[in-house]
Amino acid sequence: MSSLQRIFLTGGSGYVGRNLITSLVSQGHAVVALARSEAAARAVEQRGARAFRADLLSGDLATGMQGCHAVVHAAADTDHVAGGGRQHRVNVDGTRRVIDAAGQAGVARVLLLSTESVLASGRALPGVDERTPLPRRSIGGYSRSKAEAERVALAANSEHLAVSVLRPRFVWGRDDTTALPQLCDAARSGQLAWISGGNYLTSTTHIATLCAAVSAALRHARPGEVYFIADEQPVQFRAFITALLETQGIAAPEKSVPRALLWALASLGDALAAVSGGRVRGPLTRQQFAASAVEVTLDTRKARRELHLRDAITREQGLDELRLVRSGVRV
Repeated sequence: MSSLQRIFLTGGSGYVGRNLITSLVSQGHAVVALARSEAAARAVEQRGARAFRADLLSGDLATGMQGCHAVVHAAADTDHVAGGGRQHRVNVDGTRRVIDAAGQAGVARVLLLSTESVLASGRALPGVDERTPLPRRSIGGYSRSKAEAERVALAANSEHLAVSVLRPRFVWGRDDTTALPQLCDAARSGQLAWISGGNYLTSTTHIATLCAAVSAALRHARPGEVYFIADEQPVQFRAFITALLETQGIAAPEKSVPRALLWALASLGDALAAVSGGRVRGPLTRQQFAASAVEVTLDTRKARRELHLRDAITREQGLDELRLVRSGVRV
């Protein structure tokens, strides 16, 4: 990707999208951001993008993509609880509409932001890489819909449209309006507990490293390829969550719940939700269990080799940023 490219972005008012706008604009690129509402339009314009008012599932996306060199598809329904038809429409049908519109508009490249959760089965995933096959049966609606979105996107890869996929895990850092607030709320309410002690490893992806990965992928990603994205070194889950909470002035819990018990509760809850049409749910879903109860570590050597990916920030620097933001310092 050369300088001064025009990039169409979906999901621009979300956590990842907001930071992508800031990153891409700072590099001199022009960003056109899909915005469904007036509030979303204001949010992306404040970051330096031009808003294109349309709905992902019904709007004329090709018109917004006219003159763009690349599309970054970051919009997604990330619900780990309900899932269902709307999640499929947003994640699968939405991806199909983005791909179709890119082809109509003559865009050269599409980059889909996916997730390591496409591999989730409830079992540990130590050191997985891009050769690891998808499970025969998805753990939940989020994993299922994102895996299908990947299939839709990669099937459209051609000599006219280069399609690549990035799979980050556990995106964190400054400006987090998703995972960190939920984590803090759970800790304050006493609902947070370690799972069998929490002493297993996890990969994480700082938002700055993800933004750097997107920029690198727009330049170097091979068409039809998938890349895992994460901070270079994994970390103990308990230690990292404890550190995140500490940056917000919150003490981590001491209580722990056996992994086998939580898996049983999650399985029962998913079964009840299925037979009740979602009216009855357990305390957690198997999708939530798979995201936080077992080791998930990613081998990112392919991205580091082919995309020339490097960590944009160390984990300790990222934690220091969160401490500074809480103290009122702008970073």
